Amino acid sequence: MTEAFSSLRINPDRMLDSFTQLASIGATADGGVNRPTFSEAHLAARKWLKEEIERSGLEFRTDGAGNHSAFLACAEERAPSFLIGSHLDSVPNGGRFDGALGVIAALEVLKTVKENGIRLKVNVEAIDFTDEEGTLVGLLGSAALAGYLNQKDLSSPCGGRDNLLEGMARAGLSDAGMLSAARPKDSLAGYLELHIEQGKRLERAGTDIGIVTAIVGIWSYRLSFIGRADHAGSTTMGDRLDASLGASAFTLAAREMVMKDFPGCVVNVGKMDFAPGAFNIVPAKVELALEFRSPDEQEFDRLDAALLALAEKEAARFGLELKTEFLGKHSPSVMSENVRSAFASSCEVLGLSHVPLSSGAGHDGQSLSELCPVGMIFVPSVDGYSHSPREFTKWEDCVNGANVLLQTVLQLAAG
Repeated sequence: MTEAFSSLRINPDRMLDSFTQLASIGATADGGVNRPTFSEAHLAARKWLKEEIERSGLEFRTDGAGNHSAFLACAEERAPSFLIGSHLDSVPNGGRFDGALGVIAALEVLKTVKENGIRLKVNVEAIDFTDEEGTLVGLLGSAALAGYLNQKDLSSPCGGRDNLLEGMARAGLSDAGMLSAARPKDSLAGYLELHIEQGKRLERAGTDIGIVTAIVGIWSYRLSFIGRADHAGSTTMGDRLDASLGASAFTLAAREMVMKDFPGCVVNVGKMDFAPGAFNIVPAKVELALEFRSPDEQEFDRLDAALLALAEKEAARFGLELKTEFLGKHSPSVMSENVRSAFASSCEVLGLSHVPLSSGAGHDGQSLSELCPVGMIFVPSVDGYSHSPREFTKWEDCVNGANVLLQTVLQLAAG
């Protein structure tokens, strides 16, 4: 790292002031925020961001997907841009730190670089991506920027087409604009993101910074265990073809199998629907929503095969039929080794402990990982709370993360 930059730090008081102002927009009585994509609070937060960018003397930019950016140009014409940032939208009744910390820290990095007159070899852009949380589509802004968004995504979004149209109308956006937001691969020099961990690993280990190795892939199915409806009183326990038994046994066995044989993975059954669904009828059918995640592609494939085999086994055990419906998959996104090395070097300069770990949650970086070098760092989440008003990260840890982001940008983007 260039010695001239190694002592440079962000302004923690200025960053806290910005963070506090942002956290007041969509604030809830229990200390969280409620800023679902294109809600009144979300649009107010983006208006605040635009005004804050302009107050800082930085160039404000937006695109057809509604991504908002602070832009700091280098001297080279047609130079690519190094993106840093996250998102301002929240889950319903979420926390103050998820996404917002990454945007505020990225903006503070640009302010610090600008006020110190540092010469850049590439442009640096602090970006707020649209709809990371999936209120409407999920990773909408980053997928649009990367060129992966298509009309099918917009026609059948997870949040409903009517909700998407209403939100786009409030934000002044359109399908055509969304699909025009793609950037050429050669226009991107990289992407860095600071985020809270949303788990307990860093806090338990007493470690300052987590350097992300990969963002997990996610695979999902709808499994249907099919038996026979019978009278719940007159049908003996031995004569029943009870669909609930297969579904329940599978759920418990899947947990045990993943903990024993796939320790780096997770499995979740987030929903069960019983039919006919009455007190006095043996369940004829149970549909469950199955999702599993892994940071490793080969392990991902093994886990898929193991879970489906387990479902077949538990269905047969109770004399049931099993139907499987594949709902979707995206592969793990491996982070750039060069960026990971730069993060580690920055931690060493700052005297911060660090550890490699995977991200169990999805992030905008996965949209960009095939286009440019991508890297993420985590800072500790107190007691692991996230997607909750109880979400909290100590300000000292927020500042540490912002300084690692600054030092890494100086390594990778400064002349």
